[in-house]
Amino acid sequence: MMNANAIPSRITAIGTYVPSGVLRNADLEKMVETSDEWILQRTGIHERRIAAKDEFTSDLAIAAVENMAAAYGKNLTDVDLILVATSTPDFPFPSVASQIQAHFGIAQAGAMDLSATCAGFTYALHTANAMIASGLHRKVLVVAAETLSKVTDYTDRTTCILFGDGAGAVLVEADPDAPGFHAAYLGSKGDGGIHVYRSGLSTSMDGRELEGNGCIVQNGREVYKWAVTTVPTGMQEVASRAGIALDEVDWFIPHSANLRMIESICERSGFPLEKTLYSLAYYGNTSAATIPLALGLGIEQGKVKAGDKILLYGFGGGLVHAGLLLTWQP
Repeated sequence: MMNANAIPSRITAIGTYVPSGVLRNADLEKMVETSDEWILQRTGIHERRIAAKDEFTSDLAIAAVENMAAAYGKNLTDVDLILVATSTPDFPFPSVASQIQAHFGIAQAGAMDLSATCAGFTYALHTANAMIASGLHRKVLVVAAETLSKVTDYTDRTTCILFGDGAGAVLVEADPDAPGFHAAYLGSKGDGGIHVYRSGLSTSMDGRELEGNGCIVQNGREVYKWAVTTVPTGMQEVASRAGIALDEVDWFIPHSANLRMIESICERSGFPLEKTLYSLAYYGNTSAATIPLALGLGIEQGKVKAGDKILLYGFGGGLVHAGLLLTWQP
């Protein structure tokens, strides 16, 4: 529930970007033992966008911000905090957020990257709203960007069929007269981290040797089981905290991990699939970027309209999850 003294905020603009390179299912048939029919049946993905060799997460992020600023006529010079959700930064440091700050010359903005994998966008939105509600900030640039193709093993047919690259950006601004954030619910199951990971400085987790040599490793069955039980419960919790029934939600935008997973979540929660937006069909699983890409598509297609109540739900490696209920009123 919102503190009576909190400063309400809302999303005032959105922009997206995907690279021009396309990896179709037919292309994957030439790389690993798979088929277009097999991929579609199990994931719902037709193709995914792939960054060029010299194109990195910061490039996608900057392009998404530029798209947002142009589409909504937004001035960025008074942004006072930049948050970037990514698990594939150009470098361990400096952060992608700092690269964005330098590119746009936003002199007074704080900048930091946030690591919550496929729940990164919802975690970053929650953080932005909290920063404004506390009175510490008034205009926060939130970006979710990934170049997962650079950490995908294209000899592993269980993962290489899933992942793509993309970015989304939104502005979250203080607005006492039109609050856009209504409720949030966050959680984690850290002992499930072994089910989806990338090795790093450490090559073992809880005494178990890690695989992948820096590429994504996933136990899809275990992640699926966790998601289809955790997310429906979380959806109900978010709606309850907002004081509404789930059927009052206009649009549900879950992380676009896999269409079969989304179908199971909708079935278990009782939420209609036809009121669910996803970006995986032609972009693949872009981790933190899937939700803003889906929202952008929904707006572009004339589905999402001003005043609509939207339930966002991110979930992924960690294992972490976060749901937010907001009103779309840019």
